[in-house]
Amino acid sequence: MTSPTYLRSYLSAKHRGTSLEEQFPIVSTDSTDGTGPVVWVNPDKAFQEIEGFGGAFTEAAAVTWLKLGDVQRAQVLRAYFDPKAGHGYTLCRVHMNSCDFALGNYAHAEVHDDVPLEHFTIERDRQALLPFIKAAQQVAGTPLKLLVSPWSPPAWMKSNGQMNHGGKLLPQYRAAWAQCYVKFIQAYAEEGVPVWGVSVQNEPMAVQRWDSCVYSAEEERDFVRDHLGPALEQAGLQHVRIIVWDHNRDEMVERASVVLSDPQAARYVWGTGFHWYVEDHFEHVQLVHDAWPDKRLLFTEGCQEGGPHTGEWEVGERYACSMINDLNRWTVGWIDWNLLLDTQGGPNHVGNYCSAPLLADTENDLVLPQVSYTYIGHFSRFVRPGARRILCAATREVLECTALLNPDQTVVVVVMNRSENEVPFDIKIRGMRWAICLPPRAIASYVL
Repeated sequence: MTSPTYLRSYLSAKHRGTSLEEQFPIVSTDSTDGTGPVVWVNPDKAFQEIEGFGGAFTEAAAVTWLKLGDVQRAQVLRAYFDPKAGHGYTLCRVHMNSCDFALGNYAHAEVHDDVPLEHFTIERDRQALLPFIKAAQQVAGTPLKLLVSPWSPPAWMKSNGQMNHGGKLLPQYRAAWAQCYVKFIQAYAEEGVPVWGVSVQNEPMAVQRWDSCVYSAEEERDFVRDHLGPALEQAGLQHVRIIVWDHNRDEMVERASVVLSDPQAARYVWGTGFHWYVEDHFEHVQLVHDAWPDKRLLFTEGCQEGGPHTGEWEVGERYACSMINDLNRWTVGWIDWNLLLDTQGGPNHVGNYCSAPLLADTENDLVLPQVSYTYIGHFSRFVRPGARRILCAATREVLECTALLNPDQTVVVVVMNRSENEVPFDIKIRGMRWAICLPPRAIASYVL
């Protein structure tokens, strides 16, 4: 008889009222009698390396954070960025120029026809965004990997003369717009906030009533090849990763195909970013990896649309379903949308209210964690940057699962049960077996 091995487990279950609660360690068994469902894990077969998990610093999130008292501000920072007591976020996103979750339209290059960008300034970001980011970095204990995404160029650079309602970047301003990325990266670096990567355009096929700009696949390819890539390279910023698409999974195969089939554009591109605001289309993530295995895949935005959705368990399940399926299809990181919103799901300058994992009741100085916060934590608290996804499969569809091997060689297995029935199953790793029962509407992280 071999000596027992203990599996640590952390559970969140709707009907038990548990949230990321550590359970009694599960003892391995020598018995091979199990005939029920199995989650099988092979740590010796490893796949992509994980960059990290995180959320977005928006002006809305930052302004909401500043409205809280000191104790509650610290609670938000600890909840997300503390690597021991919180989610350990390391990979985040910020908008360049305004987005819908800003207090209004603004650009860092507001002066009309200022092609040399003599009046470029990030002064607006110094009011709320940068204090929030710097405070987060301090709690994280390390600079965050920060992805910069524009929702729109300045109005004067666009075909419709405004930042909202789509429009296109005018050809004569492509070079100047590329220099805006350079200026922004340099300005943030001077603030002690290094930029890890940029996406070309948030949701480049969406004409929205808020900040938006349309690029065809060919236009995005040409902008990267002829302007953005060379501009970063000439400024000595070739280490800054360029991400294309940054829109929904439905059309990501076509976009990646057009951009990455051009060798001169592809040499500048680190990977493809994607969102979830359509049908799941997880198979498209796999298709892009299969066609371009040397390029990365990054989930860059997702939230529950249409208000705050306070306390809704299904929102957390939507998050975990996406995270499991994206990770299992070669995604290297997962970035949520707003880190923090008020109890209306804003502020948002066009009323496009959404959910966030943490909501703030600023009138009563309260931070209200939501189910999505709990479900994200089942991944981000246990899977560290540099982890590798490992082979994992469940013998029943009711169990949704993924597994990863951390740099310290700990194995993390995340299993979700969205059914209304408890599911007994075994986890099998390297000849060891643990008998487990997962409650209905529950998710668990198992650490070996």
